[in-house]
Amino acid sequence: MANLFEAAGLEDEAPRPLADRLRPATLEHVVGQDHIIGADAPLGRMLANNRLSSIVLWGPPGTGKTTIARLLSHHTGLHFEQVSAVFSGVADLRKVFEAAKTRRQTGQGTLLFVDEIHRFNKSQQDSFLPYVEDGTVVLVGATTENPSFEINAALLSRAQVLVLNRLDDSALETLLKRAEETMQTKLPLDEDARASLRAMADGDGRYCLNLAEEVFALKADHDLTTAELVTAIQRRAPIYDKGREEHYNLISALHKSVRGSDVDAALYWLARMLAGGEDPLYLARRMVRMAVEDIGIADPQALVQGIAAKDAYEFLGSPEGELALAQLCIYLATAPKSNAGYKAFGAAMRTAKESGSFMPPKNILNAPTRMMKDLGYGDGYVYEHNQEQGVSGQRFFPDEMEPEIFYAPREKGYEAQVMKRVAYWRKLRQDMIDHTQDTADE
Repeated sequence: MANLFEAAGLEDEAPRPLADRLRPATLEHVVGQDHIIGADAPLGRMLANNRLSSIVLWGPPGTGKTTIARLLSHHTGLHFEQVSAVFSGVADLRKVFEAAKTRRQTGQGTLLFVDEIHRFNKSQQDSFLPYVEDGTVVLVGATTENPSFEINAALLSRAQVLVLNRLDDSALETLLKRAEETMQTKLPLDEDARASLRAMADGDGRYCLNLAEEVFALKADHDLTTAELVTAIQRRAPIYDKGREEHYNLISALHKSVRGSDVDAALYWLARMLAGGEDPLYLARRMVRMAVEDIGIADPQALVQGIAAKDAYEFLGSPEGELALAQLCIYLATAPKSNAGYKAFGAAMRTAKESGSFMPPKNILNAPTRMMKDLGYGDGYVYEHNQEQGVSGQRFFPDEMEPEIFYAPREKGYEAQVMKRVAYWRKLRQDMIDHTQDTADE
């Protein structure tokens, strides 16, 4: 009777994807991850000491997480058990743990590889804890998401997080050469097209080999140009998950590039997010925030430009309206910067929360009723416009607190003019207060 492997048509001679055929047989053949598998790297040291602790492999797709887990099992002699968080539940995990306990009684350890471990909920992740703690299993989790956000702190504290890099151009080229050796023929691509194929892979080794397999299947009679390659193979959209960490990484890169006045980098990150399918109005909102947080009064037109760009996008739609967002990005990145208003408001908010519910001084309160006038509301108020210099020097802070300085303008752009005016008014007000105090003392 045929076994399930044969019944599925997967006997040893059955065709297998090129990426599977080229899966490394030893850790030394894993490309692009020397920083974790080298002799002086974390996994290299663990294997040298014949001691493998639980780990979480965090990295983009196609960087070797599953391969490394399998090879760790081979190097340590541990039984390899694999589950996927997408298809497994608590009942499946119980079976795995019971089998591992039985195996342990015979002296056989278990390496439990959990793919997409971040997809398990809290209770499912908690179920690992006793078996990891007592050594029933050595856990190797794989995730494309930030473990600090997606994995329970208790479980994370019992595992070492190892970060896998997206494969660089050199690593991808190594994979293409291995593919050519296996296929015993050269990829039918000219130099530029070969570079374009590596760029299409976007750091994903598995995808790179899948693309190469498609090119081999074309059986082209000449080396394809980049244009011919693009026509034959649909390029994958850039890796960008609007709801996950990559979203926050890229918007952070855009914001900090604008703040750092690097207009070229800012345009690049804006383009990356738009190419990845980000909502253009989300980008408009974020750039309006940059206008008030990082530019402020240094260029008051920045906020006006932000609202105008948002309106232009809503009016034009995509893709024409995206040019308005690019124009706003350029304007913000090249504008003078000041966070004085942002800091001033933050300081004022902290003081407001700490000071309680002090009443304003009575002299600046309106008195619409007779009773309020009798209580002294509005007594002594000085109308600023009647003053020769436009400043009366009267008190505006609550009587119970000392006046504070929140706003510290910078000598940048338009704010440099504001700084002079603010300094003049503060000095004038203080001189008047001092004069009033001296008069009262006499």
